[in-house]
Amino acid sequence: MGNQPFNAAAIHAEAERRAGFADSERELFAGNLDALVDGINRDARLNETGVAITRELLITNITHRLQGLKWVAEHPEILAEPIERPVFLTGLPRSGTTYFQYLFDRDTRFRLIRTWEANDPSPPPGADPESVRRRIAEEVGRTQAHRDLVPDFDAMHLTDPTGSEECHMFLSQTFSAVGFHNFLNVPTFFDTVMDHADFAAAYRVHKRQLQLLQWRGPKKPWALKYPNHVVALDKIVEAHPDARFVMTHRDPVQVLASICRLTHTFRAPRSEGSDPRVVGAQMLHFISRHIDGIMRFDASPDGAKVAHIDYYRLVEEPMAEMERAHAGLGIDTPDAVRDAVTRWRQENPKGKRGSNPYALADYGLDGDEVAERFGDYMRRFDIPREAQGLARSAHDA
Repeated sequence: MGNQPFNAAAIHAEAERRAGFADSERELFAGNLDALVDGINRDARLNETGVAITRELLITNITHRLQGLKWVAEHPEILAEPIERPVFLTGLPRSGTTYFQYLFDRDTRFRLIRTWEANDPSPPPGADPESVRRRIAEEVGRTQAHRDLVPDFDAMHLTDPTGSEECHMFLSQTFSAVGFHNFLNVPTFFDTVMDHADFAAAYRVHKRQLQLLQWRGPKKPWALKYPNHVVALDKIVEAHPDARFVMTHRDPVQVLASICRLTHTFRAPRSEGSDPRVVGAQMLHFISRHIDGIMRFDASPDGAKVAHIDYYRLVEEPMAEMERAHAGLGIDTPDAVRDAVTRWRQENPKGKRGSNPYALADYGLDGDEVAERFGDYMRRFDIPREAQGLARSAHDA
């Protein structure tokens, strides 16, 4: 790596120094941080840029959690903020969850996390509204830095400084976000978190962050997008017994090809080398564990809480799938939402942000073998292969 190995204790100490607050939750999440640091030191092979970016990211994640703890210590009424009937937008990575999130953001009945809030969550905007303009400006700079670092960033991940954002950064505060594995080669971290992390505690912190953002502001149901929610759906229900779920479904062969492409591209600028075949094997395991989570929850008594959405129909006829989602949530579809979704789709046609070509064979994987491996999942949710799904949707339209 060409640098001193990462040290979890030093990273944590620097975060406490920046936050000016002692960490009463340290033991809850120390194992996650240790696993991530060990994985980085063992396998990540970070270059000089990767070392600087990653060390700062780890310190920042802890700092954000401690800043939230500090606000709650000074204003305990924050923990009484009701998070009522939140909607979790999820599904396999690369299955249209971000696209769906942007459609949900056209519906003013819901509150979504903004990108600048995810990456700079304190102070709570209701407590310091004057800080919002500065934080948005800083987010513009962060977004441009990502574009400079990662080729074709916009084509791979739809994002906007003031747009809606996923929950990754809130789960990163506890190092429970398995998405770390997509930009760092840390396979042991991924399995350690999947097998041993306290996701119940992680989602309590996630909920607290929502309470902080909501405090002294409007009360609306949250719509919360993150593909990796599927690995801990039962723990979400523990934190939010009235939670509702909307889940997108796409051919897992295409999902896997796309996540391989994203992972390989995101890792490359940070590391001394990224082997496509290693990425392929790791992401096959990654998607397998996600599908295990979906199937397990589907078979549970809470499986009925999920409204299931066809990716191909969503792309071709988004309003029809929005209506399906609304029906599953027990709400109507106002004309204002129809108009807003139609307008957004017209303003954001397919390909506007560039193309993102990828092929599964580039990562040492065979599509037919992958489809056979995930056959139970595909049959359960009537998921076609990509070409069939696109053809069916075009015909239906």
